[in-house]
Amino acid sequence: MKKSIILLSLIPFHCFSEGFALDRDYSVGAGIGAMYNGVGVNVARSTYTDLGYVAAGCTSYSTISGSSCGLSVGWIKTDLFSADSNKHGFGLYAGKLDEENYTSYTLTNQGRVYYQHDKDIYGAGVSYTYFTNGINRPGPTYGISVHTTNAEFKSRYAGFLQVGYQF
Repeated sequence: MKKSIILLSLIPFHCFSEGFALDRDYSVGAGIGAMYNGVGVNVARSTYTDLGYVAAGCTSYSTISGSSCGLSVGWIKTDLFSADSNKHGFGLYAGKLDEENYTSYTLTNQGRVYYQHDKDIYGAGVSYTYFTNGINRPGPTYGISVHTTNAEFKSRYAGFLQVGYQF
């Protein structure tokens, strides 16, 4: 249900974005990796050399604290180093990447008082993506990314391997 609400909230962004026109290249993707905020989906707008996206996905799951889901935004460009091909993209992304939970306690006259702390982890990173058919055409995507986060107890550096499909 939570994922459905997130996905439905992306529809206004897609339909009412500035200069919406039928001749623009919009796509939807599904997969795992930075373009999909973990395991998830994205809504993207692409040109021959660029792709900007909003992604909704889940990056972790545990039986104790449940799933860690969120949104991210990103931009991928294929003509940074060579204009010959639009298949090799280098990008930037930022968003909610995880959550951390911890417990602390304090001693009082009545004994120990425990506190549960929940904190969202936000981060930003760089990515490389290979678009099998080109950045502006439907097809499989493969990639790798590294990011840094504001985590206090978990690792501040991490990354994603990416496998997905842009429709």
